[in-house]
Amino acid sequence: MKVSDLIGSRKEVFSIAEETSVHQAAQYLREKQVRSVGVMDANGKLSGVISQSDVSDKVAAENKCPAWMKTSDIMTRELVTVTTEKTVDDCMRLMEQNSIFHLIVLDERGEFRGMLSISDILRVVASDEKARADLLEAFIFPPR
Repeated sequence: MKVSDLIGSRKEVFSIAEETSVHQAAQYLREKQVRSVGVMDANGKLSGVISQSDVSDKVAAENKCPAWMKTSDIMTRELVTVTTEKTVDDCMRLMEQNSIFHLIVLDERGEFRGMLSISDILRVVASDEKARADLLEAFIFPPR
């Protein structure tokens, strides 16, 4: 299965501007019920990612005021990206190698298409494993 199969039906790509306050970013994450979003520069290009853990580790844990900080102050700038043609196995390897829970998805033109989370991948793996288990069960215990 490819990344395009996982995100193909998504209608909305979640992102915020670099100038957004960390407070507003946290509210956006909560409102959209996501754990991370892309951060776009003034030209509409992806410049980073902000996650709940960025807010927790770089603001709350350091007792800083989220209303006075910009998203660009705490966002992650070293991005790990995949194209829509990458396989789920490739994505799992990248997440493991980089100790991350989200991958940036870029289309063939290098445009931001959204994010792929470990939860997205686990849903696919769990579904595949259930199908395998059902097949084995039917083989071992044929219907009578």
